[in-house]
Amino acid sequence: MGYFFEELTTALRDYVGRETPLYFAQRLTNHYKNSKGEGPEIYLKREDPNHGSAHKINNAIALAMIAKWMGWNSILAATGAVQHGVASNVLLMKDLGAEVESINGTFKDASSEAIRALMGNLETKYYLAGTTGGRPDILVACIGSGSNALGLFHEFINDEDVRLIGVEAAGLEYPRVGPKVRFLKEIGQAGFHTTTSEEDVATYRRLCQLQGIFQALEASYALAFLEKLCPTLPNGTKVVVNLSDRRDKNAAIVLQYQPDRLID
Repeated sequence: MGYFFEELTTALRDYVGRETPLYFAQRLTNHYKNSKGEGPEIYLKREDPNHGSAHKINNAIALAMIAKWMGWNSILAATGAVQHGVASNVLLMKDLGAEVESINGTFKDASSEAIRALMGNLETKYYLAGTTGGRPDILVACIGSGSNALGLFHEFINDEDVRLIGVEAAGLEYPRVGPKVRFLKEIGQAGFHTTTSEEDVATYRRLCQLQGIFQALEASYALAFLEKLCPTLPNGTKVVVNLSDRRDKNAAIVLQYQPDRLID
């Protein structure tokens, strides 16, 4: 197993591009200062520089390597990466050698179909689940099934002085919430909130304009909650927000809310 972890560490460093930066968002911090010039310090955990522009590869590459070590030569996975109807993601997956089967529905339906395909091929296929400086005061992450949030929360789950917050877009459909996420909610270790599409789009634009970063709309869920959170915080509170993904594709989605920008 020592060689396995050495191989995984090398892949995460040289192929994925870890460790990813913790970035102090100066202009976003200034945006949330009150009339006295006081407010929290906003830091962004940048998962978007990863190969593939998302946090998912951190877990997926490890599971793929485990499957290889176990002797599996066929892997099944579900993805919601094309849920906005962008064909470029399908083309990229095919370029990497994957067989892609499209379905009508949401990520929930894709997951169900992948598991059904697995049940008929248990002897030959392996199911890969891609989505599972000083101490911060608050950690904020978008949440669906829980993969990116738990990656951010992991080191601080037992630290009662660090507040954990998950934020979901109202109406978002996911097949399940992971048991660890549910447990954190039941014991009161983490709080969960929702945002609206309008809030998410406004936040997407705000980060683009203030910090020059194109984040996924999913990451905007977490950032949008800052509008409600920051006014309640003492001066100097350290808030870390997870940027779980970078999706230039979302520019087209944002334009649906303000098509007149195409004319500017």
